[in-house]
Amino acid sequence: MNIMMLMMGGTGTRFGADIPKQYIEVDGKPLFTYILKRYSELECIDAIVVVSHADWLDFVGEWRDKLNIPKVNAIVAGGSTRSESVLNGLESISEFACDDDVVLIHDATHPYVDAEGTLKIIEAVKEHGGATLGACQYDTMYRIDENNMLSEVVPRQYIVSGASPEAFKFGLIYDIYKNADPAYFEAMTSAGAIALANDIPMQVVPTDIVNLKITHKEDLEVCKKLLHTYFFKDN
Repeated sequence: MNIMMLMMGGTGTRFGADIPKQYIEVDGKPLFTYILKRYSELECIDAIVVVSHADWLDFVGEWRDKLNIPKVNAIVAGGSTRSESVLNGLESISEFACDDDVVLIHDATHPYVDAEGTLKIIEAVKEHGGATLGACQYDTMYRIDENNMLSEVVPRQYIVSGASPEAFKFGLIYDIYKNADPAYFEAMTSAGAIALANDIPMQVVPTDIVNLKITHKEDLEVCKKLLHTYFFKDN
C-alpha cells in the first residue's frame, strides 16, 4: 500500500497573510484542494491522510466531502511543531498500515504534484528504504561565510534542494518518530534529515525545474500564473 500524508498544519508566519497560505483560495478553491485532488487521481496512491491545522479540521473535511475523495482515510490535527505533526499523521496511519507500506510526505506549501516522480520515489523506497524528490541546481553554487562573502564554489552536481514528497518504508520512519525524545526534533527541518541522521538511505529522484515552494506572497503570485498551465492543467 502507498499512503500519501499531506502536511498542512503550519501557520505560515513568514507569508504574512490573515490565514495559513495552504487555505488561501485560488480561483474559488483553497490551494490544498488542488494537491489533494491530484493525488487522489493517481493510481499509485491507495490512501491519503491529511494533517491539518487544528482550527481548520472542519473546513478540510467539508472540502473533502465536496470534492468526493474517498481515498482520504483520516484528517488529523497537527502538533505544535512540524515533527509533532508528522508523528500525529504517522500515528493515524499506524492504524491500517504495515511496516513495508510506503508513506509519502508532501508539504502543501509545494503546490506541484510530480506524477512521474512519485512513481519513481515509490520504487526507490522499496529498494532503499527512503527517497525524496530533489531539484537539481543549474547555476554556480557558492558557500558563503558569516559576513555573506563568497568562500568557495560547491560543485553543483552534488547539490539538490529538497522537494515534496519525501517517502519511506512506514515501519522505518514510524519507529524513529514514536521513540525519539521531542527535543531531538528541534534541529531537524524535514523527515529526510531525520532519516539521514538515522542511517536510512535516501535516493534522490530529480524533479521538474519549476517545483515551487510557497513561502512569501510573491511565490503565490507565481503559483497563480502557473496553476492551470503547469501545475494542474485539468483543474
